[in-house]
Amino acid sequence: MEISQNEFLHLYYYLRLTRALEERVATLYRQGRIVGGVYTSHGMEAISVGYASALQTEDIIAPFHRDMGAFLVRGITPGEVLAQYLGKRTGPTKGKDGNVHMGDLKRGIFAFVSHLADNLPVATGAALAFKIRGESRIVATNTGDGGTSRGDFHEALNFASVLRLPVVFFCNNNQYAYSTPLHHQMAIKDVVERAKAYAIPGEIVDGNDVASVYLTAKRAFQRARAGEGPTFIECKTMRMHGHSEHDSAKYVPRELLEEWKKKDPILKAERMLKESGYADESDFHETKMKVDKEIEAGLEFAEHSPLPEGPEALEGVFAANHIEVLI
Repeated sequence: MEISQNEFLHLYYYLRLTRALEERVATLYRQGRIVGGVYTSHGMEAISVGYASALQTEDIIAPFHRDMGAFLVRGITPGEVLAQYLGKRTGPTKGKDGNVHMGDLKRGIFAFVSHLADNLPVATGAALAFKIRGESRIVATNTGDGGTSRGDFHEALNFASVLRLPVVFFCNNNQYAYSTPLHHQMAIKDVVERAKAYAIPGEIVDGNDVASVYLTAKRAFQRARAGEGPTFIECKTMRMHGHSEHDSAKYVPRELLEEWKKKDPILKAERMLKESGYADESDFHETKMKVDKEIEAGLEFAEHSPLPEGPEALEGVFAANHIEVLI
């Protein structure tokens, strides 16, 4: 295989950690304990885990709301994520914002905003800074199929292409832009065709195959780092929950969901690990036990963390002159 045993086991661990963490968050939401909404990557974990694992430490990501795996790979802990959802001071936003509206420049993560595809021009701006400074750093950014229908998506791709910026664009083609199926939002068969208009090379990858996402991302990152410009990668997948936990997704045909259940990224990874001789059922059980302990410890940390005090609402909102430039 092109991927080593250690690399694949790393990917598998983060697939399991992402799934377990988001399942716990969804449970807390149903218990009425979450501040704000919950948007999961259930069935799509391989995309964010795959691309984030292919990055180097000094690189930057500009994620979107299905990228929990990328947050974890970049170093945000389950405890910090749960504290974020519970509105606690120990979350990345220190209680000032909710759910996945978080980031940390020290760990190379731009904070996510709601307006999907708005993160793409931000990513190209960082990539321009890296190019001007002559740094061997790149930016990875992601959006959904619906995000590619917005103007800022096209502006970002055009800008990155003209200036040959070190940025790689990912698309979670999960079949639906909220409740709008793909064939009602675009006339093309594959989203990757949109990159052709900007002379950006594109690839289609199985978004439920974490090894394929990882290897495809790695090649694109090497290309960007070598000064060859941007790449667009369309990851074919399926959103197995509603747009959010308050959305029952009755508009999705049940038979479509049943079809994609068989392509679950964790099941696919386990099958490939066994076929390659990299792991067996005992290894999978050990990983599950490790992940379960981490989630329980993270929840205990979050529950015992303090809520922010009133005066803290004004702290860290505006940049000060002495703030260190991290990108």
